[in-house]
Amino acid sequence: MAIVAILFVGIPLLSIFTRMPWSDLSAMIGQRSTRQALFVSLETSVIAAFVATFLGVPLAWLLARGSFPGLSLVRTICITPMVLPPVVGGIALLTAFGRRGVLGRFLYDWWGISLPFTKTAVVIAQVFVAMPFLVLAVESSFRQSDQGLEDAARTMGASPLRIFFTIALPASRPAVIAGVALAWARSIGEFGASITFAGSFPGKTQTLPMAVYELVAIDYRQSLVLSMVLIIVSIAVLASMRDRWLTVGAR
Repeated sequence: MAIVAILFVGIPLLSIFTRMPWSDLSAMIGQRSTRQALFVSLETSVIAAFVATFLGVPLAWLLARGSFPGLSLVRTICITPMVLPPVVGGIALLTAFGRRGVLGRFLYDWWGISLPFTKTAVVIAQVFVAMPFLVLAVESSFRQSDQGLEDAARTMGASPLRIFFTIALPASRPAVIAGVALAWARSIGEFGASITFAGSFPGKTQTLPMAVYELVAIDYRQSLVLSMVLIIVSIAVLASMRDRWLTVGAR
């Protein structure tokens, strides 16, 4: 049964490589539309990973060390984007940040800021779906870390901020790195929420997954090339985590 499971997952991935137009590979990758989609994907996913880290690590610390009524509800809400249908996530973002949204109407009426269908909207959608992966990885590490050192530092007069930066964060560094990698990989592969909230405008908001979706119907060979790029990126991230960061964390 394990072999069946391996084949079930492996054959579809390997099939892309068997059908690749290898002779035209360099020309297809060099096309302007491909380069634009790749640049938008890299730019937005790197920014999204940074924002997810900046917000997600403190959130993970709160969930791991916090003690207040409703903590379980807060945790559930914060990881809900992991299981939401992508389109529902995009609609939720439109409802919140659209021109007539709960928050977006104030941005538009007061400052003339319109977020939907912009590159910023791509980043927001990526952070929305990717941050829970980082939070879960880092929260688990915080929970497993030795609290005795933190208690000793606290009794010696160390502030919570100093304890966090000098004890808790260094001890959880492998998990933080793994969480950042997961958030970046999830961001670069994000599709549903992004296309709903940001649209698919070439050179502006169209990422690699959006380009693949549009090319399937009009240029199947080109869609295979872009799919291969995304598969290689995903495998590289997972392999690096497995061989380096997660094993260090286990030790």
